[in-house]
Amino acid sequence: MLFNHAPAAVSYTFDEPNLVSVAGLVPVMAFAQSTGLAGLAEEKITVRNTGADKGANPEAKISSLVAGMVAGADSIDDVDLLRHGGMGSLFEKVYAPSTLGSHLRAYTHGHVKQLAAVSSSFLASLGAKTPLLPVPTTAEGKKTGAVFVDIDDTVIEVFSPKKQGAGYGYNKTRGLNALLVTATTTESSPVIIGQQLRKGAAHSARGADKTLADALSTLKRVPGRGAPVVVRADSAYYGAKIAAAALRAGADLSVTVRLDQKIKKTIATVEDQAWQKIEYKDAIFDEATGTSLCAWIRRSRRPSPPLRTRRGRRSSTRTRSSMRPPAPGSLRPRSLKSRSPPSHRRVKTSRSLVGSSCVGY
Repeated sequence: MLFNHAPAAVSYTFDEPNLVSVAGLVPVMAFAQSTGLAGLAEEKITVRNTGADKGANPEAKISSLVAGMVAGADSIDDVDLLRHGGMGSLFEKVYAPSTLGSHLRAYTHGHVKQLAAVSSSFLASLGAKTPLLPVPTTAEGKKTGAVFVDIDDTVIEVFSPKKQGAGYGYNKTRGLNALLVTATTTESSPVIIGQQLRKGAAHSARGADKTLADALSTLKRVPGRGAPVVVRADSAYYGAKIAAAALRAGADLSVTVRLDQKIKKTIATVEDQAWQKIEYKDAIFDEATGTSLCAWIRRSRRPSPPLRTRRGRRSSTRTRSSMRPPAPGSLRPRSLKSRSPPSHRRVKTSRSLVGSSCVGY
């Protein structure tokens, strides 16, 4: 039996004129304004004006979009929450979603680069007001830590085949591919220093060298940085272009090699006495894998549950390491001193194990 009437659409709005639903926007946008977000947008974004004024006041429109995203909007229509209730008494030049959508639709690839310039300059200005990437320092002022730069991509799922750029990527999901570059230290949370939205079917390494180079250039502009930089990437970015981009910027490189036949043959030629043990702090013995090469796993800093690696798959269906907490009662006390971690070749590796090989981890 089917219902032959369309259900009535119901929408909810916060319409009390004396209240605001997102009061936290006040300090956030005040800080953004004092850091120069609006001024940078006005200086760098040059959308051609039309009879509909699509290019007018880019600083106010960009600020409105940022405020909407901070408040939880994930579509243009959702930005209308900035006009609910008493928001008009707190902010001025709050545009309707249709106006903001018209502004964005006037963008070209060059305008996207202008937005990237705004983001880079804003990050530098933000770093001048608060320490974004603090590194442990000795009493003599010597840096004892490093800044870790991670590059990776993710697929943002979309549901319409008509979505511009939508396609099927490595995880067989229709979506858009977002390439992200983050920087972090042992004393800070990750900070996004570079990003690029690409077609869903884009290969992970497509254009990654240029994005990485731009991100490392942005990192140099962040005040207070003086520690060595280590770029970390999984096997999808194993190639000369990524290596060259990192080395040109003066950074060290840690990249997972692809476990192809050549690498397997090379590993087979390594003599037993040439392998060296790597002992990780707070290592946990994985009961599921026994005494295999992947038996000893390292606890990640954020989040803290142990890692359980998966065996190799084809590159078209490569799977990242799963992170999951142990089931209640599934861990039995065991003396770790009675076991020795397996021998490994000494290599630099990322905190997370990504790719098809456990060798060198």
